[in-house]
Amino acid sequence: CLDNNDYLAKEKSLDVLELLAKTAGLETVGRFIQRRKSIDKTYYVGHGFILDLKIKMDELGADFIIFDNELMPSQGRNITKLIEVSPFDRTEIILKIFHEHARTGEARLQVKLAELKYEMPRLKNKWSHFENERVAATRGSSGSGGASRGMGETQTEIDKRKIKDEINKIERILKKNLIQLETKGKLRKEKFKLVCLVGYTNAGKSTLFNTLTNSSVYVEDKLFATLDSTSKALNLGKGKDVILSDTVGFVADLPHHLVASFRATLKEVVDADLLLHVVDFSDDEFEKHINDVETVLKQIEAENVKQLIVFNKIDKLQNNDHSTDFVKTRYPKAVWISACEGINIDELLKKVDESLNFAKKHSFLIPHTEQKTVNLLFKLGKIIEKDFLDEGVKISALVNNQDMPYFQKFIINDAERGEE
Repeated sequence: CLDNNDYLAKEKSLDVLELLAKTAGLETVGRFIQRRKSIDKTYYVGHGFILDLKIKMDELGADFIIFDNELMPSQGRNITKLIEVSPFDRTEIILKIFHEHARTGEARLQVKLAELKYEMPRLKNKWSHFENERVAATRGSSGSGGASRGMGETQTEIDKRKIKDEINKIERILKKNLIQLETKGKLRKEKFKLVCLVGYTNAGKSTLFNTLTNSSVYVEDKLFATLDSTSKALNLGKGKDVILSDTVGFVADLPHHLVASFRATLKEVVDADLLLHVVDFSDDEFEKHINDVETVLKQIEAENVKQLIVFNKIDKLQNNDHSTDFVKTRYPKAVWISACEGINIDELLKKVDESLNFAKKHSFLIPHTEQKTVNLLFKLGKIIEKDFLDEGVKISALVNNQDMPYFQKFIINDAERGEE
């Protein structure tokens, strides 16, 4: 039985389902919620509710019913028998979107794997009418007193075996790809740090990626517009490059087998040095979406990766009722930006730099004969203070840790020189 809060939450969930349907190329003409104490094992909702839905479908000219949950295979079959309409569930719509948006061979394999795992338990009774005819034919040919022979392998069993074989084949390919990714990741870690954009789907990750890297990654106001991860070097200034990766968006109740299928794509998230968790702050449900993303990160064992919350779309807040001060108190380390308008992007880059612990402040005394070293320090470091002394140039600067070998021998301790 739904109380008022549950009903409101279900309305919000239907908003997401409607957007999923739109992304899948379907137009929503009606939406309905049934209040009941428990799920109906036969139809998920009540028998009368299903019959009433059929009447409403005919009145509205609708072709499909989409349930905002994953139906049991038997429930889908029972609904089809009752009203002669095959229902979609939430998982099927998500799979349809993933199928249409997969661009690379890797993504297509991952989507295919998820589709096969979804289809496997739903094969039962697919060929039941043919198999029943075979039973009847076998009985008829065996005579009244003779023993009937075994039918052999049923079509359902044949289909299941084929699907299992195909699942095993795809998993072997993806496992091989995963090993290659791990090898590349180890080589990458020796030279660069990896920063991954994660977040609820449609939070603006791809727009932020384009803004930060001057790229033109596909952006559209639809869910799961990005399936394949896209990576590009991002310069934080003074020669400090990181690899920035845009990943698939998450959504509430993302099917477990879909997450498992995209293990290779999400491997970058697990191996990242920093996650930029992009949040659409203009969405009233932003805190729920943060929790939904955290749930998926836990599923893929990435919950312990260092994370920076990035509240996006602050340009849309003029007529918003959010208490910004309260949220800033709750998320004191968060960055507030507009990826679309380019607001506070420099502050974000500074926070990324600080989070990765790239640079530390050092004091150097470089002899006048080492002008090339001085020039290199100006190129690689951020100069804070400079002073010309008789014995050389004294420079205070923020220097990337990986660049320190060039300047290590010139470090000085100001306390030893009697300076505070």
